[in-house]
Amino acid sequence: MPQRTSLADADCAIAQALDVVGDWWTLLIVRDTARGVHRFDALQQELGVSRKVLTERLRLLVDADVLSRDPYQDRPVRYEYRLTPRGRALLPVLIALQDWGDAWVSGDGETMATASEASKEAARVHALVGTRLPELQLLDHEGELRDPVADTPYTVLYCFPGAYARADAYPPGWGEIPGARGCTLESCTYRDQLAEFAAAGATVHGVSTQRPDEQRAFADLEGLRFPLLSDAGLTLTAALRLPTFRAAGVSRLKRLTLVVDRDRRVREALYPIADIEASVRTALAVVRDSASRSAAEGDATVSRPVHRTTVRTTT
Repeated sequence: MPQRTSLADADCAIAQALDVVGDWWTLLIVRDTARGVHRFDALQQELGVSRKVLTERLRLLVDADVLSRDPYQDRPVRYEYRLTPRGRALLPVLIALQDWGDAWVSGDGETMATASEASKEAARVHALVGTRLPELQLLDHEGELRDPVADTPYTVLYCFPGAYARADAYPPGWGEIPGARGCTLESCTYRDQLAEFAAAGATVHGVSTQRPDEQRAFADLEGLRFPLLSDAGLTLTAALRLPTFRAAGVSRLKRLTLVVDRDRRVREALYPIADIEASVRTALAVVRDSASRSAAEGDATVSRPVHRTTVRTTT
């Protein structure tokens, strides 16, 4: 390992922060612990790093109070590594790096609330199918902590850039950002079809990075009868590496929809969304199809593999 040069005495907060997380392995460890990967062997498998390097980086992050080291087994003693409050404060840094990479490394630098079907970020979202959401909680629009995955057979999580009760509350130039418009239409379409989702065994949750009070004003105005969840701290965004863009100095979720089952597994990921009303119909079709397959398997009392059926939105 090359000799590290400490920047701790430099008269610069950027240099001092880099003294803790300047090595690229350390940020990737933070990324994966945010995704719910907490144990040494699992981290090593995810990262493909040597045990020696991983041990050194974990020790550095524990010493810096970015990670806690918590025993989960006594004989032999084994540990899990979890983000501390200081570590969770790094999540906006990770999302800013991801956003910069999507826009300037993979893209052309344009600010967008969507992406092309062939983009790397679209591939990243589609790769969520079959993965499991880690345990986490978000504030709902009433200010109460809530699991984004409901205790129903399915949860539809539709992520949207932002919706406001007043037209003058939108960031400047919002209407010119490709993919940003349509959040009110999306929420109201889910509102109007909520009974059909409930009949199919699904709960609907909207997710944005807005403050709960902003979401509450919008929900009251539009008469929404389901929770809007605030990911202002970017906990869910970082856990799933959801695509974002920045507007008015705030990281905003790009428009996408996840259908998640009770076991927290992603059944379908819709992204990019070109037709909002069609995406709601698609989410409902996915829930109904999944429920029908589960019922058929239960009636047959035979364990069979689940074959994913992808229903695409139309443009």
